[in-house]
Amino acid sequence: MTQFIQIIGALLVLAGFLAAQADLLDQRSYTYLIPNAIGSAAMTVTGVLTAEWGFVFLEAVWALVSLWGITERLRGRTPRAAH
Repeated sequence: MTQFIQIIGALLVLAGFLAAQADLLDQRSYTYLIPNAIGSAAMTVTGVLTAEWGFVFLEAVWALVSLWGITERLRGRTPRAAH
């Protein structure tokens, strides 16, 4: 079951990333940020359960950055796009 959750989480993160790279999705949009937060949080939990600490670190930071972006959007601030 852990592997299934990791795959679903990875698909959520990668789908958004691929769509953003293809200019189909804005990385500052809820459509990008929410699946990233959910997918990386799910992978963080499975990493904790399997004691994969490097994986936990990567995914926890990814989840926190996504949550920061969501929080900024909710506050009415849109993070600047990278140049």
